[in-house]
Amino acid sequence: MIITTTNSVEGKTVKQYLNIVSGETIIGANLVRDLFAAVRDIVGGRSGAYEEVLREAKETAMNEMIANAEKLGANAVIGVDLDYEALGSGNSMLMVTASGTAVIIE
Repeated sequence: MIITTTNSVEGKTVKQYLNIVSGETIIGANLVRDLFAAVRDIVGGRSGAYEEVLREAKETAMNEMIANAEKLGANAVIGVDLDYEALGSGNSMLMVTASGTAVIIE
């Protein structure tokens, strides 16, 4: 499966456009991560705990999008877009959406 943010795959021709596919995930941050992030805000530096949550959420959304494309018989997803949104009271939840166009390329 080829996944790309571009609208085409270099050297390949799109034979069939199947449908828009997406994958979503909503993940919550926990108290321990929030505490360590607050310390990082004070002393500076990167928040490894939050970065890991972002990576996990992105991977989950991408894998769900790919699975939906495979169900349609696609061998590529083009025009992939990732969206991140904070939700919930105090923005304690993170929603990540991956979407693109499932296609068959030669």
